[in-house]
Amino acid sequence: MKFSEKFKKNKGEAAVPETAQDSGKKKHKPDPKKLVGTISKKHIKNGSYSMAMAAVFIVIVVVINMIVGAIPSKYSQLDVSSSKLYTIGDETKKVLKALDKDVTIYQIAASGSEDDTISNLLSRYKDESKHIKVEVKDPVVNPKFTSEYTSDDVAANSLIVVCGDRSKVVNYSSIYESSIDYNTYQSTTTGFDGEGQIDSAISYVTSEDLPVLYTLDGHGEKDLDSTLQEDIQKANIDIKSLNLITEESVPDDAACLLINAPTSDISESEKDAIIDYLENGGKAMIFSDYTQDDLPNFDAVLENYGVKCAEGIVFEGDNQHYGMQMPYYLVPTVNSTDASSETASAGSYVLAPYAQGIQKTDDVRDTVTIDSILTTSDKAYSKTNMQSSNIEKEDGDVDGPFDLGVAITEKLDDDKETQIVYYSTANLMESQINQMVSGGNEKLLLESLNWMTSTDDSNSVSIPSKSLESTSLTVTDYAAAFWKICTIGLIPGVFLVAGFLIWLKRRKA
Repeated sequence: MKFSEKFKKNKGEAAVPETAQDSGKKKHKPDPKKLVGTISKKHIKNGSYSMAMAAVFIVIVVVINMIVGAIPSKYSQLDVSSSKLYTIGDETKKVLKALDKDVTIYQIAASGSEDDTISNLLSRYKDESKHIKVEVKDPVVNPKFTSEYTSDDVAANSLIVVCGDRSKVVNYSSIYESSIDYNTYQSTTTGFDGEGQIDSAISYVTSEDLPVLYTLDGHGEKDLDSTLQEDIQKANIDIKSLNLITEESVPDDAACLLINAPTSDISESEKDAIIDYLENGGKAMIFSDYTQDDLPNFDAVLENYGVKCAEGIVFEGDNQHYGMQMPYYLVPTVNSTDASSETASAGSYVLAPYAQGIQKTDDVRDTVTIDSILTTSDKAYSKTNMQSSNIEKEDGDVDGPFDLGVAITEKLDDDKETQIVYYSTANLMESQINQMVSGGNEKLLLESLNWMTSTDDSNSVSIPSKSLESTSLTVTDYAAAFWKICTIGLIPGVFLVAGFLIWLKRRKA
């Protein structure tokens, strides 16, 4: 058979008519149009189901976000900062719990430039009390807003605390504390005082009457250190000057009288006015400095309450009780009294340069109590010859120990009590001296002042600033080598051995 014939034969076999079975199959073949309709309905059904599930999921997510957004920040945000910058303390919580007036805190900041630390702290205040309302005021949008409360320029991210007709501006520079390196004269931000400043402002705007501290003028007194002045104002104590020559008596609204190291003597009438004020339950914080001039009337005020100054300036013979390698830069022991208990319990150091020794007299009234706040060691002595170049103890020097600060009280008949705090050096108030002991002087002076000015209805609290100084972890060479071995060798080796044992077990099985 030729190839062409064979091809024709095979071609003919391929054209065999359909069998009955094949014909039946063709008869029942689905209509393509119907098939497309069925598939489309199925896809629509599945798509609708998917869309419904997606919609339900989106609704759930939205609801969860709304719930999370409504949760107070103290629960939804964790404060992991080392100094708890965004956490308010128990004292603040007590103040906010007792708050019965509506207070609005305005943060002055352009949109998008809010200080996050301040904003987060304000949210904690708002969450803690229903009486606290927080608003951000954009000075670009509301250029005249701050003029309603102050005529001064208000820096960005400053706060204005308002309650009724009273308001107080908390400057941004007061919220963040800084220190100056006097070697390089560079300023570094070291502390955050947001909680303390806000508490003070809330107390100020919600208080009806504030205590007044009168400072005696007219006798060459030292100016009040600016840092201490700010601290006193932060404690919501008004500061006013007093000239007893014109006023003739201490005003009735005086919570305390400050006599800051006069260089010339007070008059006889001023002495009588001060003693009269004290003998009627007055309070006084008194400082003195060494002077070669006699101040008999000023000394008479102190002697009326059983204290006087030793001649000369105190030197320390114990090197554990002076600093800066200068024996007249005294580091006295801080004793626990009503005016110094917190400072003493905290173990804070106090630096008292160029101090005089305080001596107690024997002819004071039995009703007068004198408690030692600051004391020198037994090796201290008062050098009487100030012209001498010899810092060692000499003949004529007065033996210690001495008090450098005392708290004096006298109980009176009509439930009144005279309270006096006396320090024998005004250098305690100097900022540079205070920085040398990490704020110990400031802590002591404020505690002494608060002891005399606090009242039963006072709602102010003293909140220390929180440190922003970073700390570094120092790792020894031995520790570094140990952890290197653990991370590079030991831990991977454990996993390798475990993996090999598992593989070996599975192979045997």
